[in-house]
Amino acid sequence: MVTTATPNVRLSALPPVVGRAGLRGALASEFTKIRSVRSTYWTLGALFIVSVGLGIAITAGTASNMASNPGNEAGFDATQASLGAFFEIGQLIIAVLGAMVITSEYSTGMIRTSLTAQPRRGVVYAAKAIVFTAVTLVISLVTAFVAFFIGQAIYSSKGISASLFHTVTIPANANVTCNGPGPCTATFFGTDVISPSTVATAIIGTALFVTIVALIAYGVGSILRHTAGAIATVIAFLFIIPILEQTLPDDWRWDIMRFLPDAATRVISVTVGPDNAHLWSAWPQLGVTALWAAVLVGIGAYLFRTRDA
Repeated sequence: MVTTATPNVRLSALPPVVGRAGLRGALASEFTKIRSVRSTYWTLGALFIVSVGLGIAITAGTASNMASNPGNEAGFDATQASLGAFFEIGQLIIAVLGAMVITSEYSTGMIRTSLTAQPRRGVVYAAKAIVFTAVTLVISLVTAFVAFFIGQAIYSSKGISASLFHTVTIPANANVTCNGPGPCTATFFGTDVISPSTVATAIIGTALFVTIVALIAYGVGSILRHTAGAIATVIAFLFIIPILEQTLPDDWRWDIMRFLPDAATRVISVTVGPDNAHLWSAWPQLGVTALWAAVLVGIGAYLFRTRDA
């Protein structure tokens, strides 16, 4: 009988798992997701084009109106005029993307794949929020500065432009008289001094507000997990409720308004004064909006970790 000796062969095995799946890998994964989807480019492109395009139309219209109505120069806020379209329309567009960042994975079922690759749900949720916030902030800052510089280039021919590089003096108020069919003449009383730091604050504050609105949409999307429902909720929250506020009695309307995110519109203006003692100044009001975003994102994080995918 012949016996065949078989050498002791060890089967190859995968290397042992070392450490835990961390935030760095999750960030890289989420950045790959957000830049590989066409809707990201379409939405961010629309944000830039619409905001800058409407800003150009608004500034061109107001600049041409100044020639025949010099009294309008009194207290005119060139910074707000050039950033208004981005502030109002930009938050609507970015809210759509903010909701889709999280809800699209639920609608396609991709969220289960993501959580299989990275079981640590808190890391996945945080990575999505960090990547989306960073992308939104960069695009918002670029859009805000481009809209500002183009707007001021249009206003400079009328002598009413603001500046990031030197202090500008504008008429504070005016007594306008019109004699005959010709143009009106205005006599100005007092001045407002706009410093470069104030202008920079308005530009950066506008970009921050749009970014915070994106986080509000992200938080709502995490809670509802439905794209249409999240977008409708954010629109109602930021656009419908402010309209309904106007129907409330004045003696307590402002006390409610200062605790809602839409009151942060003050951050865009460089000439606004203490027109209502019930509202806080620009940055505290922006802080209220940021607090709303933090609460909604926090609730979304809790539900993301506790609910089934």
